[in-house]
Amino acid sequence: MDKQYFKDIDWQAMWDATVQTLYMTGYSVLATFILGILLGLLLFLTSPGNMWENRPVNLVISAVVNVFRSIPFIILIVLLIPFTTLLFGTMIGENAALPALIVGAAPFYARMVEIGLREIDKGVIEAAKSMGASMGTIIWKVLLPESMPALVSGITVTAIALVSYTAMAGVIGAGGLGNLAYLEGFQRNRNDVTLVATIIILVIVFIIQFIGDTITKKIDKR
Repeated sequence: MDKQYFKDIDWQAMWDATVQTLYMTGYSVLATFILGILLGLLLFLTSPGNMWENRPVNLVISAVVNVFRSIPFIILIVLLIPFTTLLFGTMIGENAALPALIVGAAPFYARMVEIGLREIDKGVIEAAKSMGASMGTIIWKVLLPESMPALVSGITVTAIALVSYTAMAGVIGAGGLGNLAYLEGFQRNRNDVTLVATIIILVIVFIIQFIGDTITKKIDKR
């Protein structure tokens, strides 16, 4: 069957490309989760009526988030080439894709974090403040736990977006399934290579969605 229908596929190369895609997705999701929560907390806490209310700071952070989440990913990769080259000494390979992946996804996730925090009942926050809870306690014991279902749901959506970003990054040399589908599939007119790479990407997306939905249902107490 393989010889008849998938004669053009190098299965070792397909496996290596899958590992590269998982590598880029995994590291960028982790960094995006951390940076997105930090940015989202700052957006929420410095907004009007909240504990660190500071309009100038909020406007600056909001502007930065809006700018970077609005730049098309392909353009963002090009804009970050000097920084990427300075950091890794090359603009080619899976490591070189990480800065663009993180910078592109973190602001997007930060907005989801902010929305999740805004959905928290303000009475819960006021109750914690009235009991003398410190800022750290409010963040770790109230804000993050109360918004956790939204945070997990948001990072699930972001992780799926990152999988598609890795495919786009692959077209310009980042490696992974996108690179394989473009160079070995599209450019050489090997439709079976493109098809299998696409199927693997879809499987990765379905697995991420399943894991995210399962975790969200377990921690959602509503």
